[in-house]
Amino acid sequence: MGSKAPSWSDQWGSGGFASDHYEKEEEEKTKMKKSGSSKKMADAKAVASAGMDKAKTAAVVGAQKVKSGTSAGLKWVKNQYQKRTSK
Repeated sequence: MGSKAPSWSDQWGSGGFASDHYEKEEEEKTKMKKSGSSKKMADAKAVASAGMDKAKTAAVVGAQKVKSGTSAGLKWVKNQYQKRTSK
């Protein structure tokens, strides 16, 4: 059973044929993952920032509506009270 082909450990172990190719591929994948994940994080931060801006704007608009509604309601109550007391 003596085979002249290199064994598995010779092919894939340190210094075996194709090990340089494999290491280069792994380095490229790692670089792509790092740049991809940092880009994803930057995109997520940008979306979150935009979401926070939208939420802040909605909160400000909502507060203004509450303020104007409260003001209008108090004016109405004041007018109703004046109508009843002036008769």
